Amino acid sequence: MAKVLKDEKLIEKFLTRGVEIVVPSADALREKLMSGERIKAYCGFDPSGPHLHVGHAMGIRALRMLQQLGHEVIFLVGDFTAICGDPSDGKYRKIMTEEEIQENMRGWKKQAGSLIDFRGKNPAKFIRNSEWLSKLKLKDLIELMSKTTVQQMIERELFQKKLKERIPIGLQEFIYPLMQGYDSVAMNVDLEIGGNDQLFNMIVGRQLSKIYNNKEKFVRAHELMEAPNAMTMSKTSGNGINLDDSAQDIYGKGMSYPDELVLKGLRVMTDVPLEEIWNMEQEMKQGENPMKFKKLMAYEITKMIRGEKEAKRAQEHFEKTVQNKEITAESVVKTRVSGTLQLIEFLKNVNDEMSVSEIKRLVEQGGVEVDENKITDPYLLIEFKKGTIIKFGKRKFFEVA
Repeated sequence: MAKVLKDEKLIEKFLTRGVEIVVPSADALREKLMSGERIKAYCGFDPSGPHLHVGHAMGIRALRMLQQLGHEVIFLVGDFTAICGDPSDGKYRKIMTEEEIQENMRGWKKQAGSLIDFRGKNPAKFIRNSEWLSKLKLKDLIELMSKTTVQQMIERELFQKKLKERIPIGLQEFIYPLMQGYDSVAMNVDLEIGGNDQLFNMIVGRQLSKIYNNKEKFVRAHELMEAPNAMTMSKTSGNGINLDDSAQDIYGKGMSYPDELVLKGLRVMTDVPLEEIWNMEQEMKQGENPMKFKKLMAYEITKMIRGEKEAKRAQEHFEKTVQNKEITAESVVKTRVSGTLQLIEFLKNVNDEMSVSEIKRLVEQGGVEVDENKITDPYLLIEFKKGTIIKFGKRKFFEVA
């Protein structure tokens, strides 16, 4: 068993950095962590998409801090809860098939492994909640549902919003918080970590822990980080910086954040000291160009996921190709796709990371050049011959070989 450390600095960071609320209180959790008692903590992730992103990194990094302190940590895959999905964004989420769920979670352990240790002296556990939820019988579910009320459920802000806007609420949406709450019971945890959008569900788990296990479970809810397009990151929309992105893409996506989100990004997604971030804020208020702070954020995020060496290379690549508009050998992807083709057909064949509609939108917005000529008609017929250079977005180049 790992030795529990009373590292006051690391504990304070865990309790405050990007944290919105601790239930019942930060002081109570601080006392628990300073007691020397080994606790069990978890953070859950529903496999509604194949990529973990930096929004998830906040929960994973919180687990990592506890792991470093010697506590037992669990990376929980909600493969059973994903069947109905938690519509925390207010939208209806379709019921997923078992095949979709398994395909989405296939690479997750490797992705999360860039931020947390699944080996070593105190390895994080990688567990699926189907281990217990799939075994619940109807009688068990009825008993579980008896532990809460309809009035309690509709107190959830999301449900209040739906009622006000006359949006249908599926009964499975009521069951989801109970299933997530039962995870805490089944694992007998002391602490649950999650985004502030999960606070209601985590509180339900706290109540169920008290009823079933006679345990006061702590809840630590952190802020959410927007995607580069200033929308909340989600696996289903694929609009975030993914943990399995290349270092160049991670850095480039970091640089595409709007100026007003840079300081928040530094605060919640990096380890840059808060005092330094405060000084940056004062500099920006006095008219300092936010570009250097944005580059620091992009660098630190890339370093967090890919390491310092890759972060330096990604920064150099960005400076050459985007800032100085150089075409370097490593920035060009060779392709054998050639002939007279519609532009969108060519791009669809050489780039499998974007949907056809996303490619079409990028072309129409002027994000594609063929031999330095900007093309805005996605259906234009073009002769792609050997040596043709296609610039795709700000950072990608293709050359017909």
